Amino acid sequence: MEKQAVTIYDVAREAGVSMATVSRVVNGNANVKPATKEKVQAVIDKLNYRPNAIARGLASRKTTTVGLVVPDITNQYFAELARGIDDVAKMYNYQIILAGADESNQEGAEVLDNLLGKQVDGIIFIGNQLSDKVRERLASVDMPTVFAGSIDRQGTDPSVNINYQQAFKEATDILVKHGHQRIAFISGSLNHVINQEHKLAGYQQALVDAGLPLDKALVFQGDYSYQSGYAMTNQLRASKATAAIVVNDEMAAGLLNGLTDSGVQVPADFEVITSNSSKLTEMTRPQLSTITQPIYDIGAVSMRALTKLLAHEPLDDDQVTLAHGFSKRGTTR
Repeated sequence: MEKQAVTIYDVAREAGVSMATVSRVVNGNANVKPATKEKVQAVIDKLNYRPNAIARGLASRKTTTVGLVVPDITNQYFAELARGIDDVAKMYNYQIILAGADESNQEGAEVLDNLLGKQVDGIIFIGNQLSDKVRERLASVDMPTVFAGSIDRQGTDPSVNINYQQAFKEATDILVKHGHQRIAFISGSLNHVINQEHKLAGYQQALVDAGLPLDKALVFQGDYSYQSGYAMTNQLRASKATAAIVVNDEMAAGLLNGLTDSGVQVPADFEVITSNSSKLTEMTRPQLSTITQPIYDIGAVSMRALTKLLAHEPLDDDQVTLAHGFSKRGTTR
C-alpha cells in the first residue's frame, strides 16, 4: 500500500499549532516566535514533510475549497441544503469537497482529518453531532466552521436554523386542537442536541400547555431512515397513539406506508405531521403535512456566512434563525 503523504495538517497537529503558523515557517515569514519556529521545524524534519504548492501558498493565497460534511447525502433534506451551499459557493468561486459521515463520532473524526489534509479553507457541518475530539481538532487548526440545519450547543460557531422548539410546539398544538390526547414523538437519537433540547422540548411544551401527561411510551427513537419509520408501526399502534409528529421526512414516509399496510386510514384514524418539508413530502400518497422551513436558504445563508469568515469580515448575526411555517396536506384532517 502506498504511504499517504504527510500534509501541513499533520505537521500542525503534531506541533500543536495552527496550519497558518506552519505555513509562515515554511514560507520564511519573520512573524513567528523563535521557539515556535524551532518546534515546528523540528516536526517538519521528524515527519519529513515536503510542502506542495498549495501548502507553500497557504499564507498568501486561498485554495478556494470548502469541506461539506454530510451524514447521508441520499437524504432529501441534506441534498437540498447542499444545493443552497453549492450555489453560493460558486458565486464566490469556492469549490465544494463533499465528505460523508454517519452518526459515528469516530468516523466524523476521520472525515475531518481527510478534509484538513486536503487543505480546505473552511468547513460546513450539516446535521452533525460533533464529538469533543472533533471539536478539539477544529480548535487546534483554527478552522472557520459553520453549522447548517444543526444546533451547536456551545454556540461558539456560527449556525443557521429555524426555531425548532417553536416549530414543534406549533405542530403539536395542531394535533392537540384536533382532539388527540395520545400524540407520539418519533425521533432520531435523543443523544442529539437538536432532538432532545429543541424538537422534543417543543413537543413536550405543547402537551404541558394542553394539560396532557408526558408519557415516555409515546417517545420513539429510530435511525432517520425510511425502514426505521416503517418498522416502528406496530409499536406505535400498541402505544394507543392516534397521531404522531416526526423529526424527518424519510421516517415519516416509512411510518405512513406502515400504517397504510396495516389497514390504518390516514388521516381519518391517524394523523401524521413531519418536519423537513423536503420534496419527499409531496411524493407520498397522501402527501405529508409538514412544518415548512427554507431548506435551500439555510444552506445558502450558511455558505455566505462562511465566505465572510474566510474574508475576515464581521457577521451581522452568528446565530441566524430563519422563518418557518406549516403546510397542511393529506395526512392531517
